[in-house]
Amino acid sequence: MSDPGDSTVGREEIEWADEDWVPLSAIQHYSYCPRQYALIHIEQAWAENIYTAKGRWVHERVDEEGAQSQDGIRVLTGLAVWSDRYGLVGKCDRVEIRGGIPFPVEFKFGRMKASIHDELQLCGQALCLEEMFGVAVPKGAIYHVQSRHRREVLLDDRLRQLVLEIVAEIRGVNHRGVLPPAVNDKRCNRCSLEPICLPDATDGHLPNHWSDWPLVQQVVEERQREGTRD
Repeated sequence: MSDPGDSTVGREEIEWADEDWVPLSAIQHYSYCPRQYALIHIEQAWAENIYTAKGRWVHERVDEEGAQSQDGIRVLTGLAVWSDRYGLVGKCDRVEIRGGIPFPVEFKFGRMKASIHDELQLCGQALCLEEMFGVAVPKGAIYHVQSRHRREVLLDDRLRQLVLEIVAEIRGVNHRGVLPPAVNDKRCNRCSLEPICLPDATDGHLPNHWSDWPLVQQVVEERQREGTRD
């Protein structure tokens, strides 16, 4: 494995257009479902359900920016981070500085289980921290609130490459201006955007251009009226 924290990492700066900066949260959303990413980050559509409400509650507890020391480890919470090299921007729930090395910790509601989507978001944070601190960030952790346990994640070359591929795909979606097709699978069961996304209507085969979005909204409203009449 190459040294991800080589001192030369992050010294190359690129002048990104405003629309090409990618939020760290978008990495998690896109890896879970490209259509979910587009609805949230481009169409600014959002709907709350029990999963999003719990997640928001968790982040509200840790997002207040501050610093403290615990057992000789400097702890930063709600830390704003960015990468000029990769065009990334966002916030870290918690960063522990151990001997000058940042160790990002992402908080997630739920019991402990592996999730590549969460790991990719964590890895994006590491890319930012490496550039800002000028050191390698080889590891981080996901803290699972319900289990009260943290799962350490090795931020290896494979994970890093996936992050960069996803970031490139996100910019491609932004430039094409085409709503990715719905997946209509078990992912939809936990998604708060299911009533807006209409996966059963598109069935993963009917991508819509942004100009068609008002038509989709009309269908949603019609379904809501039908539900009221029932």
